[in-house]
Amino acid sequence: MSIHSSSFKKQTTAVIMGRKVYVVGVGMTKFEKPGRREDFDYPQMATEAVTKALNDSGLPYSAVQQAVVGYVYGDSTCGQRAIYEVGLTGIPIYNVNNNCSTGSSALMLAKQLVEGGIAECALALGFEKMERGSLSSKYTDRTNPMDKHVGVMAETRGLEASPMTAQMFGNAGREHMEKYGTTKEHFAKIAYKNHKHSANNPYAQFRDQYTLQQVMDAPSIHEPLTKLQCSPTSDGSAAAVVASEDFVRKHGLEGQAVEIAALCMATDLPSSFSENSCIKMVGFDMSAKAANQAYATAGVTAKDVAVVELHDCFSCNELLTYEALGLCPIGQAGQFIDSGNNTYGGKYVVNPSGGLISKGHPLGATGIAQCAELCWQLRRMAGARQVPNVKVALQHNIGLGGAAIVGLYRLGFPNHLKSPPKDAENPAINDKAGLLRAAPAASASSAAASPAKPAAAAAATEGAVTSAFVFKEIAARLATDGAALVKQVGGIYRFTLSAPDSTWTLDLKSGNGAVSKSSLGNADCTIAMTDSDFVKLMLGQVDSQKLFMNGKLKVKGNMGLAMKLKVLQPAKPKL
Repeated sequence: MSIHSSSFKKQTTAVIMGRKVYVVGVGMTKFEKPGRREDFDYPQMATEAVTKALNDSGLPYSAVQQAVVGYVYGDSTCGQRAIYEVGLTGIPIYNVNNNCSTGSSALMLAKQLVEGGIAECALALGFEKMERGSLSSKYTDRTNPMDKHVGVMAETRGLEASPMTAQMFGNAGREHMEKYGTTKEHFAKIAYKNHKHSANNPYAQFRDQYTLQQVMDAPSIHEPLTKLQCSPTSDGSAAAVVASEDFVRKHGLEGQAVEIAALCMATDLPSSFSENSCIKMVGFDMSAKAANQAYATAGVTAKDVAVVELHDCFSCNELLTYEALGLCPIGQAGQFIDSGNNTYGGKYVVNPSGGLISKGHPLGATGIAQCAELCWQLRRMAGARQVPNVKVALQHNIGLGGAAIVGLYRLGFPNHLKSPPKDAENPAINDKAGLLRAAPAASASSAAASPAKPAAAAAATEGAVTSAFVFKEIAARLATDGAALVKQVGGIYRFTLSAPDSTWTLDLKSGNGAVSKSSLGNADCTIAMTDSDFVKLMLGQVDSQKLFMNGKLKVKGNMGLAMKLKVLQPAKPKL
């Protein structure tokens, strides 16, 4: 009997409909191998994703009324620390951890805030800074949340030395092979497809293409899975701005608004543990339940869907999910793959982004990155990845432990759809686009009306003022205010600047303070930056946090002391 039969549908919970909710802006970073990219800690990656999402929406951060942030690996309140780099507006910020479905869980909560009238505009942000290698448990002094899942596998298949998640999904694949005659080649074809799709995605961690034979001949991880059929660990972030219909109309965002027609979550059912099935244990039934609820909420069926971003943590799971989502009948995923109905030219295009296998899988960001890809597809912005005639798009994101989330998207105002931006300005095909919005060109009249810059500020722009001049001015200030500055700061700075022979020590720890062009002695805080950036910082022309976030200001030692640097900036620079 089909899992999509009426008997199963009776298990779905009733949905209380609220206001319509729209995605009005999306943004993401390129997904990276952990540690590959310098200056890419979670605050930096989150800032990049949020900046892109806000610029896509055309809204300032001050328009965001609440934020939900998802991450799996990190201390409490990392969400606040990440968003504080964008703005300090005092809004509520919630932190979410739901394993690999964390990103879509954050998105779902942001949607519910708008849907329920608590906010008109909300931000969903996901990020992850991961360690290299296979996932592992972090806590050994308490019950593992997946002990019941592992117990099912141990009873039915035993335990091997391969990575635990690869065993779980690989064993589900073995079960499908035994029940339905699926072959190793079917799983390999999925990875072959996803690596091929990612070649057109500038955000993908991997963009290399492989032959089917190369996929099958890659090192074995856990039969039937080879290395090229497993998602990697990744660093990265994604963000989405969601808003109510009133907000969309008030701000003229109809041309880019994508309706979240449904976003439904299901957790484990008794079948996950009672049927001695690895297929059920890895979430088949909860995916099916979430899908049924989503179809019912949106008033569509699987036949209406054209493009799918689903959770291919392993190729085995993509195959299982075809059936759980109703893209093909149960037991027929092999034929579905052989017919080409999972790629361009077929009935559906599944994972045009490259999916988790090739795009990457920073756990907290994955679900929102799926949303971004589907929004770009619906807005006709996906370039070489574009799926033709998309009217309904489907998202599937699952986390063992467990939670499965299925979303359905469609254009909110099809008659208002804007034309895609030029390639260089299109964030869907250019990962650098959308990061910084160009300032509007000043008109001649406004330029004439603008007051002249102070001479020193103009000179700094032209490079006439150097760090030596700045330190001369600081020494003059110490002569009059030195004791007060020492009391306020209480530390020794060392500045290593890019100009030749330009290392300075500023002692604000004793007496009236002192400035010396020297690298001798101990310092509490060492600051490295270019000579010109230092001058602009001390003139108040650039923000220290922005320099730090962009990797242009590097700090060693006492970070609190570095944050006191601003006391050296006069309210009205004399320089």
